[in-house]
Amino acid sequence: MRTLKALLITLRPKQWSKNIVVYAPFVFTLNEVWRPFSAEMYTLLIQSSLAFVLFCILSGCVYLVNDLADIKNDQLHPTKRYRPLPSGQLTVPVAVAAATILLVGTLAAAYAMRPAFAVIALIYFLVNVGYSFIFKNWVIVDVFAVGAGFVLRAVAGAVVINVAPSPWLYVVTILLSLFIAINKRRHELVTLEDNAAGHRATLGDYSLHLLDEMTGVVTSATVMAYSLYTFSAETLPKNHSMMLTIPFVLYGVFRYLYLIHVRNQGGEPSELFIKDRPLLTAIVLWGVSVLGILYFAR
Repeated sequence: MRTLKALLITLRPKQWSKNIVVYAPFVFTLNEVWRPFSAEMYTLLIQSSLAFVLFCILSGCVYLVNDLADIKNDQLHPTKRYRPLPSGQLTVPVAVAAATILLVGTLAAAYAMRPAFAVIALIYFLVNVGYSFIFKNWVIVDVFAVGAGFVLRAVAGAVVINVAPSPWLYVVTILLSLFIAINKRRHELVTLEDNAAGHRATLGDYSLHLLDEMTGVVTSATVMAYSLYTFSAETLPKNHSMMLTIPFVLYGVFRYLYLIHVRNQGGEPSELFIKDRPLLTAIVLWGVSVLGILYFAR
């Protein structure tokens, strides 16, 4: 029982919220194809939900591999050293066996749904394994590797329901993921101080000034790209009502920057989105307004 609990903790279910990106193509590209509450809508929703579940399992497998690769470094981290693998609560053989079973099972299920979906899932896994062993040691490339994971989730969400999403979806997704990844690096650099390079090699190549400059570029690009998307994408309502969601995005970005720079938070972005009420409120209001505009205010 203890081993099972330790394995579940290592799969990090709290992080699975990142996989909600899989639903993006379903939400943003189908409003002109089907009517709300139709049979087709429910079929596609089920397909997207199955894809979400499979990516949750696959991402859990990735966390297993990542923790296996980072055992020694995590033992130097003030909080990560208490994780099951670096603390010894979960043994290496059990973690390897679990990762293998989960990977094979997930890819088989993905192939049964759609072969192309299985290919995207495999690429996602390989990119993340490449990150665990190689890309995380390359300055700047490391944050792009993190961003690639989010883009692949969006691609998978489109492939599984057989639609061609707007290019804007990929642009906004990669920029937003870079925004989060860069600020996570900043938090690590501030928190670990002199031990930063020992925990993650690339942290020794970063500086607060560089990360703040990168944040400024990505923040501006993200807001501009989303704003252009709201009135340029062909799949959105022609009355440009999607522009009404821009204030929620602006507030969310500014609130996140406030939490990073003033509250010194951001080590676990997915938890931050849930625990910070003002940020969560902005996300919920954005989601509600998006659904209302796409499906009821055309």
